Amino acid sequence: MIALTFSLIAAAAGLAYAIWCGLWVLRQDEGGAELRPPYLAIREGANAFIRTQYLTILAVGVLLLIILWITPQFGFLTALGFAIGGLCSAISGIVGMWVAVRANVRTTTAAARQGLPLALQISLRSGAVTGFLVGALALASVSGFYLLLYSLNDTGPMDLRPLAGLGFGASLVSIFARLGGGIFTKAADVGADLVGKIEQGIPEDDPRNPAVIADNVGDNVGDCAGMAADIFESYAVTLVAAMLVASVTGSGENADQVYPLVLGGVALFASMIGIHTSRLSTHGTILSTLIRAVLLTIVLSAAGFYLASHWMPAGATSYTANSLFASALTGLAVGIGMVATTTYFTGTNHRPVQEIARASRSGHATNIIAGLSVGMESTLIPTLVIAAGVIAAYAFAGIFGIAIATVALLSLTPVVVAIDAYGPVTDNAGGIAEMAHLPEEVRQVTDELDAAGNSTKSLTKVFAIGSAGLAALALFGAFKLEFGSRLDGVSFAIDNPYILAGLFIGALLPFIFSGIIFKAVGKAAASVVEEVREQFKAHPEILTGERLPDYARAVRMLTRASIRGMILPGLLPVIVPLLVAFAWTPFGPHGSGAQLMGGILIGAVISGLILALMLSTGGAAWDNAKKYIEAGHYGGKGSPAHMAAITGDTVGDPCKDTAGPAINPMRKVLSLMALLLVPFL
Repeated sequence: MIALTFSLIAAAAGLAYAIWCGLWVLRQDEGGAELRPPYLAIREGANAFIRTQYLTILAVGVLLLIILWITPQFGFLTALGFAIGGLCSAISGIVGMWVAVRANVRTTTAAARQGLPLALQISLRSGAVTGFLVGALALASVSGFYLLLYSLNDTGPMDLRPLAGLGFGASLVSIFARLGGGIFTKAADVGADLVGKIEQGIPEDDPRNPAVIADNVGDNVGDCAGMAADIFESYAVTLVAAMLVASVTGSGENADQVYPLVLGGVALFASMIGIHTSRLSTHGTILSTLIRAVLLTIVLSAAGFYLASHWMPAGATSYTANSLFASALTGLAVGIGMVATTTYFTGTNHRPVQEIARASRSGHATNIIAGLSVGMESTLIPTLVIAAGVIAAYAFAGIFGIAIATVALLSLTPVVVAIDAYGPVTDNAGGIAEMAHLPEEVRQVTDELDAAGNSTKSLTKVFAIGSAGLAALALFGAFKLEFGSRLDGVSFAIDNPYILAGLFIGALLPFIFSGIIFKAVGKAAASVVEEVREQFKAHPEILTGERLPDYARAVRMLTRASIRGMILPGLLPVIVPLLVAFAWTPFGPHGSGAQLMGGILIGAVISGLILALMLSTGGAAWDNAKKYIEAGHYGGKGSPAHMAAITGDTVGDPCKDTAGPAINPMRKVLSLMALLLVPFL
């Protein structure tokens, strides 16, 4: 109970720190009247989208809640866990975005009046609100629900299966939040760029572009609310998977099951120190300040993990202190390795991005070819790093070691999400400065902040992809162990035809899923393009600056298109396990349903990991190749190479910000559905 109490205290401290950061941000100066029109338009657009999106999610969620409650194999506790997971996931995204859309104008004001240090502090502490809400709510929800299950257990081993319901609730909200926000933000971005930059030659965030407010709204609903729900789900699901594995493989003592929660508590305190002590030094850069916060958190977490690992065995775990600590360190090492690789493939000072920029001199097609090449090559090292991490963690503590490595990696969630959620705030701050016609030196400050934000966003996307891959593996381990404990004699050998068939189907799913998403983004972007062209045609005075565009029309149109577009791909990973359980298992050979489902899970994990890496890293490389040219290389802005790079960036946007990130929750929804459906397989 001491360990569980520690995790709950850490979660409470994390929530308190998030509240303190939010109140500190809101106390900062909001600025003059000239900033209010764009600021209010962004805020109202974001609120309208979130309201519509979450009403849709609520309708689906209530239906599933009722089904879980009335099904005897699940019951009230699983339904309660589902509700808790979904609610906490929604809160982390909505509240984080609520603060972000109020921090943007304060960052602009600080950039105009006090300069870079205060603007950085406001945007980073705004990101910290989201980061610590995600980390603390994930830890609090899992710890609190575990405490409830513990208190209801009179004798014998605890039944932790209702925890899978909590993970499923978080996953459901996550996949819809990622999809809806991603479709909105990238359709707005693509539509605004195609007509604004390429056809009319007006700069980014120009107030004459009717899609400019939708573009800024998209930064918040996609890169803040959607990302927060995604990583909350990864963290909560990983904690659940580790505890489920411990309940099957461990000694039966609670120490095994609460050890992952202790790691989360340790890292929460380490993240507070890392974020709170981050300051822009005299000779340092913004990016180095952010990276320093992450590295300090990693060092402090590693030290805390060592102490926790040597303290917990006193509670009678099944593993040695050194094996637990080594597994946790493996997770941290995997994260560092993946981030280092991403920095190489997406940095403007490295060869891959420069090759894409160089290829842009030959035209649009060669830019696309070079970007595809970089995206595919970028999958090599991260995949090998994850493979090595899986082997090492398994050698230290079996399947539980893999789960612990994943928990250790995701325990960095507060600081990682903080430096990611900082990005939309600085992006919006620059947009507000441009739309309010503030002096060029203000835009220089916001551009410097935004450049660092673009770098951190690519790092955190790979963090999310890698952790999601490991989390899905841990969930597969829980599925296999749970099924094995129910039905002896069922083989999961690779030469089994049902396993092989499942591998093919599972490997296919991320591609079908991504294809549906790309189609949804394309349709929504086409509607934005037509809307912007129509406004320019009907009111030519918009381009001369004599008349303001109707920003709200583009926001309303994109909201409807995004909600429609998220339904089918969001339900895909729910439908497939249901088909296996109720369309195949009753008629197939004994145990074949579980074998087919196991193959589907592994196939989706492997192909989804590699596809997500390719899309996210390749998209970021296209984006930074454009920025490299805009910095004055190969003709600079307005050159033929720049036009080709804009096309590449436009193609890369839905890759890195919609399809790539959305594959993460898809794999985990698939795994959790399989885990919940074990009684029917």
